[in-house]
Amino acid sequence: LAKGNQGGKEVRTYESLKSRVQIYFGFFIKADWLDSIRPHKEGDFRKEINKWWNNLRDGQRTVTGITAANVLVFCLWRVPSLQRTMIRYFTSNPASKVLCSPKLLSTFSHFSLFHMAANTYVLWSFSSSIVNILGQEQFMALYLSAGVISNFVSYVGKVATGRYGPSLGASGTIMMVLAAVCTKIPEGRLAIIFLPMFTFTARNALKAIIAVDTAGMIRGWKFFDHATHLGGALCEIWYVTYGHELIWKNRELLVKIWHEIRTNGPKK
Repeated sequence: LAKGNQGGKEVRTYESLKSRVQIYFGFFIKADWLDSIRPHKEGDFRKEINKWWNNLRDGQRTVTGITAANVLVFCLWRVPSLQRTMIRYFTSNPASKVLCSPKLLSTFSHFSLFHMAANTYVLWSFSSSIVNILGQEQFMALYLSAGVISNFVSYVGKVATGRYGPSLGASGTIMMVLAAVCTKIPEGRLAIIFLPMFTFTARNALKAIIAVDTAGMIRGWKFFDHATHLGGALCEIWYVTYGHELIWKNRELLVKIWHEIRTNGPKK
């Protein structure tokens, strides 16, 4: 699944670039008559929403979509008739009969409003930095991949320690975002939300987080799924350090194959 996310990333990048070129060259031809038939937005509320959206950065727009998915799943948890389905598919548990899809779906699943709000706040805070580093397509591919990989590490940790139990949330992917930013900008200054007067370097913050999660996994602390955190962080440290060179910079073959399919259709 993680490999499929990387392939999807290359295809999405190709389609994005193609769309931009088509828009650029078609603008002068289509702009005049499109303006005459395009319905104009009415109402102050819609204008404000449109203005707000247009003022967002690329990273913030991407995170807005992720947040919308999180809110939708959060609302589904409030439907009593869906409880069994939500537990089966939207919680990650190696003892469950369904093992694969929850690795991804649980990434968008939050039962607690505070849990969802905290993860959304951190993701929004680092959204512009991570998208500037990776780009939208690469960020989304890694976000989904980190969700799967971090939950797999959680499975391994639970089986190895015999501490079974469901877990959910975007914590593994949030750790991916933190690890990427801290690895690429190690001298950046970070602060704790409610203690902004205390600052520290991104490098030291990442070391401290990994140390705490390692201790938590070994000692069996149950407040957080520390194995998930470690999986997300180590996955991204590896990718930023080595994986980008191995995968992203060797994408030409996949893009070429996709271009041929889009141009000539699949071979029969």
